[in-house]
Amino acid sequence: MPPVKPMLAKSVAKIPEGMHYEAKWDGFRAIVFRDGDEVELVSRTTKPLTRYFPELVAALKERLPERCVLDGEIVIAREGRLDFDALTERIHPAGSRVRMLAETTPASFVAFDLLALADESLLDKPLGDRRALLVMALSGVRAPVHVAPATTDIEVARQWFRQYEGAGLDGVIAKPLTLRYLQDERAMYKVKHERTADVVVAGYRLHKSGPVVGSLLLGLYDDRGTLQHVGVSAAFSMERRAELVEELEPLRMDVSGHPWAAWAEEEAHEAARLPGAPSRWAGKKDLSWVPLRPERVCEVAYDHMENGVRFRHTARFRRWRPDRTPESCTYAQLEEPVRYDLAEIFAPQA
Repeated sequence: MPPVKPMLAKSVAKIPEGMHYEAKWDGFRAIVFRDGDEVELVSRTTKPLTRYFPELVAALKERLPERCVLDGEIVIAREGRLDFDALTERIHPAGSRVRMLAETTPASFVAFDLLALADESLLDKPLGDRRALLVMALSGVRAPVHVAPATTDIEVARQWFRQYEGAGLDGVIAKPLTLRYLQDERAMYKVKHERTADVVVAGYRLHKSGPVVGSLLLGLYDDRGTLQHVGVSAAFSMERRAELVEELEPLRMDVSGHPWAAWAEEEAHEAARLPGAPSRWAGKKDLSWVPLRPERVCEVAYDHMENGVRFRHTARFRRWRPDRTPESCTYAQLEEPVRYDLAEIFAPQA
């Protein structure tokens, strides 16, 4: 019975040997509970997701065993690639909007673990046994429900790591075959792609604890010479956050002359994701920011770009780049993965 907290993964630099391997999906982690006509979808933080995915609830009720609990990922694919933006749009308070999006951008569920079947809890069984039961229980299942491909061959896992990024996946997950299901523990391993880019620092948000830097606001110039907001960098010690306020003070400017001045205009939020834009995820969180003259450049590490226009996750600050001009920080420097059709991932394995 809910709540069940999912087992988590810790980051490692390379794929460990001698394990069970799966692709790392870029979607909403979800625990699925089915008991007869009842189906519940619960997020990683145990929040209910059921109402946002009515088409998925219907498919799970039709395709899953009568009583079971599954761990997996809710994803949306467009043109052979995962689309996280389309997935976030599904979290909407209006029922009419939810129903419309269920038809226009239907979701899929990728199952990668089985936590209970019929009257039996499987949490204490080793992963190898749970995987065998998952494959058996979902034998013959069809879209939009899938069983995540898996392998124990590290060379296959390395190939997936190289190829699957082109379909929008994050990397590779490695799990010991003897691993019990440990709720809310980082007992698995994840290997994610990392690249670097030189970006313009054009502002910052204050930290929730006080007048120190919470996150740097990052920009890249597009082919029209417009500075686009592409993400944030936020992992700093409290000492460094205080230092950054003083360090960046000479660059502070009035927002009216800033490239992102339009953030204050409500209609501008409909056309672009700007640094001060309201967010359905943030609730009442203060998204105000301090504008800076876009003159300083830093190098950040990132895993991949969302739709080719912004960092999918928080970028990691590496160093200042006084040798680079802001105008040289363009999208052209970004490495694009070779496209890979998501359908190939779900094709029957040889």
